[in-house]
Amino acid sequence: MTDTRAALVAWNAAPGPILRAWMPLAFAVAAGLLTGTWLVALATMPDPTPLGFPGLGRTPADATAVGSILAGNSLVLALHAFACVAGYLAGRSLPEEAERYTGLMRTIHDRAGPLAMAVVTVAILFSLVTQAYELGGAASTLAAQLGVTPGVLILGLLPHALPELMALFLPLAAWVVAARQERWHELLAATAVTVALAIPVLVLAALIEVHVTPNALLWLAG
Repeated sequence: MTDTRAALVAWNAAPGPILRAWMPLAFAVAAGLLTGTWLVALATMPDPTPLGFPGLGRTPADATAVGSILAGNSLVLALHAFACVAGYLAGRSLPEEAERYTGLMRTIHDRAGPLAMAVVTVAILFSLVTQAYELGGAASTLAAQLGVTPGVLILGLLPHALPELMALFLPLAAWVVAARQERWHELLAATAVTVALAIPVLVLAALIEVHVTPNALLWLAG
């Protein structure tokens, strides 16, 4: 925990460098997912069943809609925060634990870290591909309902989608930065900071999605 406290103190004193390291990566992943969503939407036939969206059609734009969005995003944020914790365990705790053993047990502990990192990486990639597929299918259907192209639809979603996705992927950005610099000891601190930064952004994004985005989409649809 000494490393965690030291990282928190250092970042609190000078937050600029670490935020400049995290933010571009979070933006890149968010932009990549939005691009993937657009490509899937272009290649997917719209579902004839109407898609509910807060503020459009019969779907109410109320506190329940905001809560539903936040609940879904909380699960995604938890998964990404878990990746940070797993990175700490695999990159910091397991190597320290391995030093206590010899022989077979040492080999098991030495290999457990890279294996855990590989499992987490596969889980993250699977999550991204699944999200692009699901969001792309929904975007195709909603674009058809509104009579716009998928590109125009995503343009209307950007005011809430871009900050939302950047907030969700902030823990993954911290994970990548730590992996590049082999600063695994900072990942517990990174988990706490990125989640704390993400929560208010996700709340604001949910409010925009429910109360602002529907009007933007209707305006774009003419």
